Amino acid sequence: MRVNGAPLLELSGPPHTRGFAHGRALAGRLRGFLDDSLARLGHLSDRPMDLDALRPSIAAHREVVATTLPDLAEEVDGLAAGAGIERDEAWLLQLRRELLGYSRVTAGDCTTYASVRGGPVLAQTVDLNGNLDDQIAVLAVSGPRHRSLVLSFAGLLGYLGVNDAGIAVGLNLVLGGEWEPGVPPYLAIRHVLDSADSVDHAVELLCGLPLASSRSFTVCGEERAVCVESLGRERSVLEDADPAHTNHFLDARFAGRDEINVFAKNSSRRRLDAVREAGIPAAGDTAGHHRLLSTPPVLVRDNGDIRRERTVAAVVLRPDLRELRLWPGDPSTVAEQVHSLR
Repeated sequence: MRVNGAPLLELSGPPHTRGFAHGRALAGRLRGFLDDSLARLGHLSDRPMDLDALRPSIAAHREVVATTLPDLAEEVDGLAAGAGIERDEAWLLQLRRELLGYSRVTAGDCTTYASVRGGPVLAQTVDLNGNLDDQIAVLAVSGPRHRSLVLSFAGLLGYLGVNDAGIAVGLNLVLGGEWEPGVPPYLAIRHVLDSADSVDHAVELLCGLPLASSRSFTVCGEERAVCVESLGRERSVLEDADPAHTNHFLDARFAGRDEINVFAKNSSRRRLDAVREAGIPAAGDTAGHHRLLSTPPVLVRDNGDIRRERTVAAVVLRPDLRELRLWPGDPSTVAEQVHSLR
């Protein structure tokens, strides 16, 4: 069904069945997206983007995922069958960022914060290029261990979300290390939401996966919130009462290997400073969160360039309520929608 312009998909059953239902529900949209310069990758890259040329890289990533997370690999294959697209096309949808590689000049790439003071909350903007606000979906997933609410873009099995064990996960792009065939961060988050019973369990899972690319993950439970920075095979767990993250490494051990462009780093620091100066609103202060997420510099406005990141969604996750509040699009102009596992 469709709520405020973003579809809500109920996915249950075995992995292939979940993927098939996802693909069938969005079949026309996903086929149109793939036909738009190969999932808009051609609009974002200075080099030609050809599926045949990308197949070896896709296969290398798929092999790692199939070995490490076989249920999710089967779900991707189900997505292809349901949508009537090639298997490699379904995998490309999970790997768009990794196939594009580093882009050191960014206008923004998500601002995330969390707090457990007076109630747990995790909130963030989603800043992406490619005009992806027309590709948003919410997945209500009954996984092998937990149910979860998952924000998705263009066929992704995961992006961020909250599960019925009271674990919420958000993410930020950070640039560093070698990007290599592995588990894309979005599938890693879906695995955590499917599996994690606690913050410690979520951290253990993130530290044990062979990730394809660098990211920062913010994990919030009912009593504790942490950031996990990933650089190659290294992980850093940052403890803070009110963790906040943008797009530069915060761990001093990783900061010297940060590959972000100096101008993008300045933007990243401005957004982080804005959150810290404003202070994180109380968990139940939805208006306060919306105001912070809808105000520049945390809000990254559209400048008309498809290659530049802009805020295409904002979310507030409540681990205690098992709730996802979503503004699908520019949060300063769109209506809120609320989803709950209860």
